[in-house]
Amino acid sequence: MLPKIILAACLAISIQSQAQIDPAKIDIIRDKYGVPHIFGKTDPEVAYGLAWAHAEDDFTTIQQSLLAGKAMMAQYQGKKGASIDYIVHLLRIPELVEERYESDLAPDFKKLLEGYSAGLNAYAAKHPKEVLLKKIFPVTPKDMVQYSVLQLCVLSGADKALAAIFGGTVPLLENYKTQGSNAFAFNSNKTTDGNVYLAINAHQPLEGPVAFYEAHLSSEEGWNILGANFPGAPSILHGVNEYLGWAHTVNDPDKLDVYQLEINPENKTQYKFDGKWETLEEKVAPLKVKIAGLKINVKKKAYWSKYGPTIITDRGTFSIRMPAQMDIRGLEQWYRFNKAKNFTEFKAALNMKAIPGYNIVYADKYDSIYYISNGRIPIRDKNYNWKTTLPGNTSTTLWNQLHPIEALPQVLQPKSGFVYNTNHSPFHSTEGPENPKVTDITMGYETLENNRSKRFEEMLKPLNKVNYEDFKRIKFSRQFPSNFYFPYNIDTLFMLDEKKYTDIADLISNLKSWNKIADAESIGAGTFFMITHTVYDNRALYLKQKTITENQSVEILRAAKNKMLAGFNRTNLQLGDIQKLVRGNVALPLPGLPDVLAPMYSLPYKDGMYKGNQGDAYIELVRFTKDGPIIESINVYGASARKDSPHYTDQMEMYVKQQTKKMTLDKATVYQQAVKKYNPL
Repeated sequence: MLPKIILAACLAISIQSQAQIDPAKIDIIRDKYGVPHIFGKTDPEVAYGLAWAHAEDDFTTIQQSLLAGKAMMAQYQGKKGASIDYIVHLLRIPELVEERYESDLAPDFKKLLEGYSAGLNAYAAKHPKEVLLKKIFPVTPKDMVQYSVLQLCVLSGADKALAAIFGGTVPLLENYKTQGSNAFAFNSNKTTDGNVYLAINAHQPLEGPVAFYEAHLSSEEGWNILGANFPGAPSILHGVNEYLGWAHTVNDPDKLDVYQLEINPENKTQYKFDGKWETLEEKVAPLKVKIAGLKINVKKKAYWSKYGPTIITDRGTFSIRMPAQMDIRGLEQWYRFNKAKNFTEFKAALNMKAIPGYNIVYADKYDSIYYISNGRIPIRDKNYNWKTTLPGNTSTTLWNQLHPIEALPQVLQPKSGFVYNTNHSPFHSTEGPENPKVTDITMGYETLENNRSKRFEEMLKPLNKVNYEDFKRIKFSRQFPSNFYFPYNIDTLFMLDEKKYTDIADLISNLKSWNKIADAESIGAGTFFMITHTVYDNRALYLKQKTITENQSVEILRAAKNKMLAGFNRTNLQLGDIQKLVRGNVALPLPGLPDVLAPMYSLPYKDGMYKGNQGDAYIELVRFTKDGPIIESINVYGASARKDSPHYTDQMEMYVKQQTKKMTLDKATVYQQAVKKYNPL
């Protein structure tokens, strides 16, 4: 149970919020799949209902997210969580939020945060046995913003950069990507029926703090949107309203810089900057670590230079600098996207420049389509190589300005009638001369292609116009392109001679007869699955060069065969024999392989099998028609993460069969089809 003083605080905040928000006037409607449709008079009321409904379905993950933002993970996880808490203090996220909260966030958005926080606090007060750590509550709006800033810093690569510095792998000054997502849109220039199509399909982890939660939010203040968010977010992160929709994929411009400081040999806390010795700012990061049931106070120093967070190591002293750490308005920008009614309003929200990354594919009822590789990208001195560690002794590498939105790669209303992104080059987002051009190499945008971009291109090329079935066929394709497009050449695997290598002749035959489709029933796909995991498990050995050699191919196939025999005692394995979609007591044969348009990535499960952990996640397909948007969606498991819920696994079979459920933004239809209606009390 919560201590009386904490419970009283939660209740007090809940009561205070109820002076402004009456939960009895908020309706939570659950449809037959358990998806919450939340209705209220005001946006803060709807946010209150969202917090309550999401807590009903996954209170544990929401709390873990808040623990990270509040730098309290070590109190819950012990040493494992201490590194996250230290990063929060090292990046000075609490100080940033405290300094900027009142001045930078708009009053209406602060009310939204207050409504969401009040909903969480009310739920915690009503369900004290579900609280993970007593001191999480009461949750404040600032706690939510802290977590969002942390997440956006991680998006920008802060965790990887710090791991490289601490682990000794960051390049020294003298030495001078994600699993993927898909998004595409077609307007009337490309569709047979003249409607606008939008595919929303990020390839997130299937569970955890960045797994998607589906919800419909509707107020009398013009908020009516269906889509998905992450635990702890007070609005939809990508989805569709009555007028428009947008999808995100991860992009990879240069969003973070690492500097090596020139340290005074007589004083390790002094560094040279423009010819003068400057002293590192020093603070103590207070960490409380749970060890053997006890909370141990640990004090670790956190340093700061003119560039930003600084780490002293045996190899040198390094600072990192990233725009994500300089703005707290990311969540507010998403809220503005939610409320936009046309492209002008959406672009005005985009011009906030608060979200540090993500590609955006946009479509609306007015026949507009748009793509941008969005980001907070610094304006950098072109005399330096920004792809590696930079000199941290000069103001010429200390950037302070960002490129305007207009300078970023983007396409509006291309004559081709389509835009798309599969985490590939933003300079190939449509076809023809309207593709964006590289304007500043210091932005560091990726220029790669991948199997998904090539397969999309291959499927679209013969189609003068696209009907809705074509659109779905492209989205759900599990076939590799005619020529593989991995970062390394694997063709030799398919060119081995069965007569020369008789011990692996069965696997060679499986590969040669495979149609490159990642169906659960495919033996070729099962063989390729084992090969990909064999390569990944030994990637340092096999991927040193661009092409896998014949000898390496033989080694890989022999290793894959040994794994098959050890786990299953046979080699004629279908993909679904090996890869499973697992939740609770349900384990279904799972199709999909890395980098197909409907992909899947897996981790070891048991008895030689693997279980999906990331890939095709929340899928939302939209047609904008003259009568309004027609929406269908599917989530991986179901609407609830609670094992006792009927919606814990009820979408799994539909998911593996690539079936969808019909969804709606129409209030009357939602109430008419309601399975459950209640208030967050």
